[in-house]
Amino acid sequence: MNTRQRKRRLTLSLCAAVLGMAAGTAALAQPKTPLTVYTALETDALTLYKDGFEKANPDIEVKWVRDSTGIVTAKLLAEKANPQADVVAGVAASSLALLEQEGMLLAYEPKGFKELDPAYSDTKRPPAWVGMDVWAATICFNRVEAQKLGLPKPESWKDLTKPIYKGAIVMPHPASSGTGYLDVSSWLQMWGEPEGWKYMDVLHQNIAQYVHSGSKPCKQAGAGEFPIGISFEFRAHQVKKSGAPVDLIFPKEGLGWDIEATSLMKTSKKLDQGKRFADWMASKEANQIHANWWAIVAYPGVARKLDGIPENYQKLLAKNDFDWAAKNRERILAEWSKRYDGKSEAKSN
Repeated sequence: MNTRQRKRRLTLSLCAAVLGMAAGTAALAQPKTPLTVYTALETDALTLYKDGFEKANPDIEVKWVRDSTGIVTAKLLAEKANPQADVVAGVAASSLALLEQEGMLLAYEPKGFKELDPAYSDTKRPPAWVGMDVWAATICFNRVEAQKLGLPKPESWKDLTKPIYKGAIVMPHPASSGTGYLDVSSWLQMWGEPEGWKYMDVLHQNIAQYVHSGSKPCKQAGAGEFPIGISFEFRAHQVKKSGAPVDLIFPKEGLGWDIEATSLMKTSKKLDQGKRFADWMASKEANQIHANWWAIVAYPGVARKLDGIPENYQKLLAKNDFDWAAKNRERILAEWSKRYDGKSEAKSN
């Protein structure tokens, strides 16, 4: 090979290298597709889900819109004529059942769906919503504050109606909080509507305040603001783990519960990206993230024992008809507000 040929080959090699680098830089510079995901997931968890999904799907960027379940549900219904969300994730199945009844969801069976426990997803095929994990009612009881006030440890929902607990209990507002709604709908389902409303009439006498978060009552109990907070096991476990002097109580009559689930919005213009998000949320990897906080997850064998959560936890879950809870939501919330809204926490602007 003569000098001229070597120079020519070197020049071609350099050009190819420069073009390759330019192509690589252009690929890196490609804008990510934003995917708007409405969610009620706890803020503690959002980063793990975002990072996990975006690592597996580097061309998509998750844009969370987060609020409590009731607020997210109301927002989605208000936007029905002009939907803004592409996906809904980490929102109560009872809310998603309502959105399905309104014709807002796209039924989709994600990859790996057959690996999941079918008890925790929509029964239709393809499903309108796919379960992530179960959350259930739990009472947080501050031992130290209760002892100061001479309050015995309750063992049941009915115990909370005893006059000794007057002004000692906080619970979530059912219109704002999915946890609050699962409490109310489970009492109505467990005892029948007449007895359920009678129970809440008496319980109301002991309620100090209805707050707009399912987590807040347990945080308040942990901080000693109130001795008893009706909350759910994820937050109860976290508060106990932080060192607060709280006992977790699982009322013997049964626990109201719901499922955090994922759905696709029918009107999304990013269905391909949305389906990839749903696929990932149904994966074992995502379920391993769920299991950081939840005692029951949709992928069998992934959940692990959490401190303070009883071995028979799953058997404590009360009968729950999601379609009934969805169909009757508006009526139940209107009746609840008429009876009890006077003790509701003021909403922040």
